[in-house]
Amino acid sequence: LRKGFPVEVKIGVQNVAREIVLESVQSPDEVEALVTAALTKGGLLNLVDDSGRRVIVPVATIGYVDLGAAKKPSVGFGTI
Repeated sequence: LRKGFPVEVKIGVQNVAREIVLESVQSPDEVEALVTAALTKGGLLNLVDDSGRRVIVPVATIGYVDLGAAKKPSVGFGTI
């Protein structure tokens, strides 16, 4: 995995109330390419989060994929 700001990825699964949420160090374009390829070929969507956890979802059950903007780390002190 390459270093960068994590991108939040939310995957909605059909007939499941909770969505799958992970942070990936891949760019939104790279994640989009993986999702598009998996949906085109069928089978499984295989993503790895920023801590190395592997998330595998059957593409037939995917309702949606939401790619969030890159999160920048906060710098400085919080409000007092």
